[in-house]
Amino acid sequence: MSALVLALAAGAVIGLALGALGGGGSVLAVPALICLLGFTPVAATTASLIIVTATSAAALCAHARDGRVRRRGGGLFAAAGPVPAALGGAVAGRVPDAVLTGAFAVIAGVAAVRMLRPPDSAYREKPAGWRRTVGAGAGLGAVTGVLGVGGGFLAVPALVGVVGLRMRAAVGTSLLVITVNSPAALPARTGTAEGLDRAVGGPFMGAAVLGAWDGKRLSAKVSGGTLRKVFAYVLLAVAVFMLIDAVV
Repeated sequence: MSALVLALAAGAVIGLALGALGGGGSVLAVPALICLLGFTPVAATTASLIIVTATSAAALCAHARDGRVRRRGGGLFAAAGPVPAALGGAVAGRVPDAVLTGAFAVIAGVAAVRMLRPPDSAYREKPAGWRRTVGAGAGLGAVTGVLGVGGGFLAVPALVGVVGLRMRAAVGTSLLVITVNSPAALPARTGTAEGLDRAVGGPFMGAAVLGAWDGKRLSAKVSGGTLRKVFAYVLLAVAVFMLIDAVV
């Protein structure tokens, strides 16, 4: 199978995940770029930020049009992320490839476990104060910068548990957080763009953007619990594969 076909297929799946679940795109994008398209881990995390930013912005427009984006609580959460994201991006180039890959395996596994837990037992319903909201937003920004992930798979549970949003609103609002945080991590990664293959990166991003619109429509037709379980099992498989790759 050609690299172009793989890029289109992987991009469509990642866009579908972002549009439907408000996260998880970058957790799949990085291993896809590394394992399917031959990117180095550092180049893959940089490329994932570019791809996820564009895809999240497209999906954000669709969710905002349906009233699923909460600018008040989500705005404060998102505003706390850019500075830690920029600092994390400066650190990323100094982290060994094996450490980046291993960290991704752990994060993917944690995200999968969170998605498999019933929402009522996984998240607190009572919103916290602004300090906790800012702290959670800053922590997510740091993860975005260091690991090159949009952080939506962590933002959704945080927006439900800390900010107090309902699940559908958290999905839409997480796209706002990703769109704000991901570009902030890019300036510090300018030196890592040398390994990017634009011949496959461009189609990858285009397919992801189109997939995001389909994902948004899918989220309205399929129950959130079903989508969450399917995606959780995919993440578990990715976590195991990436952990083996890091160790071997």
